[in-house]
Parts: sequence; structure tokens; C-alpha cells
Amino acid sequence: MKALTWHGKSDVRCESVPDPKIQDGRDAIIKVTACAICGSDLHLFDGIMPTMEKGDVLGHETMGEVVEVGTHNTKLKVGDRVVVPFTIACGECFFCRNGFYSGCERSNPNAKQAEKLWGHSPAGLFGYSHMLGGFAGGQAEYMRVPYADVGPYRYQRDSRMSRCCSCQISSRQATWRPISATSKAERPLRYGAADRLANLQSRAHSCWALSG
Repeated sequence: MKALTWHGKSDVRCESVPDPKIQDGRDAIIKVTACAICGSDLHLFDGIMPTMEKGDVLGHETMGEVVEVGTHNTKLKVGDRVVVPFTIACGECFFCRNGFYSGCERSNPNAKQAEKLWGHSPAGLFGYSHMLGGFAGGQAEYMRVPYADVGPYRYQRDSRMSRCCSCQISSRQATWRPISATSKAERPLRYGAADRLANLQSRAHSCWALSG
């Protein structure tokens, strides 16, 4: 498949990389239909973020269609359309049980590296260095989503949700929670204002790189 890969400071390339494969029963593979370039990608482009490796696939704001699911994933099915948040969350640790998914204690296999630099490790993140998990990102044709029975948010192909995905991804990436799990006071995103919100958020934060 084709993907955007990091090769050093100011060196990002579009090249062929291996297709992702299911590695755990809770995984899913999605065919990417749209992704965004985030302002925080500049930290990678400018060489500021440590533990990047040549060939790392970038991208952490992604939506797509499920094409394969692991044997233990009962939430998703092939054909589902999903928005995938930046953070990877197990759904079972202390932080996840209390709604603080960006603090997941289990999703970053390289947590010790992050703890050495910052004192504490956040959750694993897509396309954002090896000390944050080394997970391939979504600026690619396909992406593996670990713990895909927790993070991805399903939406209907013809729903208004499909028009405010950049807003959803960007504003929920830090402490992602499904809208149904939040109180009314915690719901900054209302579908009735989807067009205005998506336009504002995409101009202020993200630039669509791929769409389909």
C-alpha cells in the first residue's frame, strides 16, 4: 500500500509499505477514506519529537471503513464506517474506566521510554514516535487499529456525522469519549451545527489530506 513515511527532519515521503495485518483479537483493519494533517505533525516534520525511525507511517486523525476484524472484536463488523481518535485505549485500566482514555496504562508497549523523558507515559498514539508505541498512522491506504472495540466511533455513511469528522477527531483526541457517555454539559459537538463546526475546526486545526 502507499503511505506517508518519515525519514528525518523535513523529509516526508509517499512510498510503498507492507499492508497492515491483524495482530490481536481486538484489532481491526480499516481502509482509510479521509485523514488530516495536524499541527502537531510539525513536531515530527521539524525533527523535535524523539524516537522517530526512518520509514515510520505518519498520521493520527483518521476515518475509514472496516475491512477486517479480529476474532475477539464484537463491536465492529466489516463495512462499518468509523472515526478513529488519536489515542489508543484498552477500556479496562483505571484511567479508561474513569473516562481518561489518553492516560491508558496498557496501550503503550514502550511506556518506560516515555516515563524516562516525561515522568509518566500517556496512552499509545498513532503515528507519533516509538516511545508512544510505534504504531503506524493513518496517512496511508490502510491502518491497523488496536483495541478497536474501544476507540473507534461508528457513523452512518449518509449521516451528518460524516461532515464533522475533522471536528470530532481534533477536539476529542486528548480525552476521547463517545458522545453517548458524556453529560449534556460536556457535549461541545452538536450535530445540528455540524457544518459550521467542521468548517471552523478544519480551518483552525486540520487540513484534509485525503478524502473519499
